[in-house]
Order: sequence, then structure tokens, then C-alpha cells
Amino acid sequence: MTWLEDRAVAVITGAAVGDALGGATEGWTPEQIEERHGGRVTGIVPPWYPNWRDARPIAPYHKGDGHITDDTLMTRAIVEVYAKRRAHLDAYSMAEDLVPLMIGEPRWVPELESTALLLQRVFLAEKWIVAKLHYGHVDPREAGVGNIVNCGAAMYIAPVGVVNPGDPQAAYAEAIDLTAPHQSSYGREAAGVLAAMVAASVAPGAGLDDLVRAALEVSHDGTLAALRAVVEAFEGWNATPKTDDEERALARKIREVVAPFDSVGPEYRQMSMDARRPSRTKAIEELPAALGFVLGHQGDYRGAVLGSVNYGRDADSIASMAGALCAGLGGAASVPDEWIDPIGEASKMDLRETGLLLASAATDIVKADRARTQARLAALDALAAA
Repeated sequence: MTWLEDRAVAVITGAAVGDALGGATEGWTPEQIEERHGGRVTGIVPPWYPNWRDARPIAPYHKGDGHITDDTLMTRAIVEVYAKRRAHLDAYSMAEDLVPLMIGEPRWVPELESTALLLQRVFLAEKWIVAKLHYGHVDPREAGVGNIVNCGAAMYIAPVGVVNPGDPQAAYAEAIDLTAPHQSSYGREAAGVLAAMVAASVAPGAGLDDLVRAALEVSHDGTLAALRAVVEAFEGWNATPKTDDEERALARKIREVVAPFDSVGPEYRQMSMDARRPSRTKAIEELPAALGFVLGHQGDYRGAVLGSVNYGRDADSIASMAGALCAGLGGAASVPDEWIDPIGEASKMDLRETGLLLASAATDIVKADRARTQARLAALDALAAA
């Protein structure tokens, strides 16, 4: 594979594996997770409740058994839009191409164990996209205002980083524009920052320092404060966990650092009064927590993803983000086949093919960017000469 193909496959599979593993533990505490599974989760596990079809608050979703969630389903949809347009995306791309996919093209939804519309699986915060754009006819650049502020846009934004390899600023700008119909405030900001981090991670020779630099350079307000707090907490860190107790200590450390910026509060299923409302001082929990596990495990894919899975709370999105970043740095070989293959089979999705589809579009986009840059440089040279 070319470098871009390898990194695209890495990011897509890395994020999807994290999503599938974390889906089984989403919403629970670390203590509850260990009690349910007889210890820390180390791979694919069954659903929390054997009677998942009827059990609340899980029903009717079959989370576990290697099933991807809406994080990966939405990511796949974004990849398909890139494959169709073969160009950078904006708010109108979501209105003109993503919404028709969500409401008009049935596909296999692993958690429902049936073919359904993507609209029928996504959370209310993502249904908002269809309600505002298709039924409300709102300007795409303004439609995200009023939605609950969460990680919904950040959870599918990794492909934006892949089509802007080595250019965090461009990835940030594209993600901010693209997610305008969906999110606002720190939810939209998180999408832009994660895209920038992925863009930094997939550049040849990139390391953790490049990823951190990109995050701090593009972020603002509470998101910047939360990320800076995580980076400072792990400055000079060389205590990569080697035991279960050290893993538990790392998770507690990350939660303590992130908690002041998280509007959800200590009880994930009983949110605080100001949860998910616009703010200049808050940040979604998932992004800084994911960065914490990436730094705590020094970029090791397996360690960062499993740490995120056992963290609980919004474990699927945290593990998906951590997985995308570690895989972007480490390449396709860093994502274990022992997880990719059964998760792809259980989810009826070819994860590697999705990565290659993204790489095909990204190759054309990068080629066009190069030609545009050369033309711009020629224009600047002519201007200087004049």
C-alpha cells in the first residue's frame, strides 16, 4: 500500500475497533465493568445484559459481540460522501449528500441486527441534522445552533484528518465548516481539533509531540484549557501502565484532570443541570480523555484503546478517538488483526475496504491541493516580482 492508503486503513480500522470494543462498556463505571466481566476487559465481550432486546437502558441495541456503533456508521457515511465528491467537504456537503444517505439508503445496522436507515439508529443529536436540513430547510452553516452540545460530530470526523495529511490547520477549518449543520460551541470545536490531530498523526515521521502541538495550536476556550491540562499532567510521563492497578490509577488520573471541564458531571446517566449546553469554559470529556490515554500509553494502540474501554462513561467514542490517533501514528500494522477481522465479520462491514475507499478519495484531493498550491505560489511570485 501507499503511505496514504496505509494511514487511511489505519485510522478507519483503528477507530472502528475502539468503537466496537467500547460499545459494550458504554455508560458504566470502571467498577461496574470489572464486576460484570470478572476483571478488566481485554477484547471483544458479550452484551452487558443477555436479554439485551428488552433490558433498559440498552434496548433495543445489541452492544457487544464486536458490533460497531453509530460512531463507525456515521464515519462510513462521511467516507462515502468523500468518495462521491472527491473534494474537500463543507456544510453544504452534509445537506446535499450526507442527509440523503441517512434517510434514503438502508444498510446493515449491527446493533439492531437488521437492515435499517442510518436515521433510525443515530441518537437524537444526530437526527437533528436531518430535522434541521431536510425538514427545516435551515441554512447549513447555522443549523447546528440549538442542538445539545456533545461529541456527536467529533465521533465521525477522523476522515477529515486523512484528506488533509500533515496540515492540521486545514483539517481544523474543514471540520469546523463541515459540522456546522450538526454542532455548535465546544462540540463543534472538538470535531475541528480531533480532525487536526488526525491530520498531524498521519504525516510521515509524525510523533506524539506533533499530535500535541496540533491540538494546542488550533483549539480554543474550554477545549484548549482541557487539552492543555491533560498535556501538562503527562509532561515528562514515562510510567506506562504495566499492571491492572496501574491502569486503574491512570484512568483515575485522567478523570480527575478532565472533570473540571466536563459538563456531564460525575454520574454519566444522571447528568448535571448544565450538561451539554453551550459554554466558553467547558469541553466534551471524550477528546481530552482520549488524548490522556494516548499520552499515558505513549501512543501504544492496544494500551490506549483498552484503557479507554475500561474507563466507561462514553467509552465507545473515547476508544474510537484514541484508536484513530494511535493508528494514525503507528500505521495499519498497529491495529490487531485479531480484533479487526471478527469485528468486521460481526458488523458485516469491510473495515479495510472503507479505509481504502477513503484513501482513493484522499489521493485525488491531495493531488488537487498540490496543483492549487503550486498555482498559488506562482501567483505570489508574480505579485512579488511586480
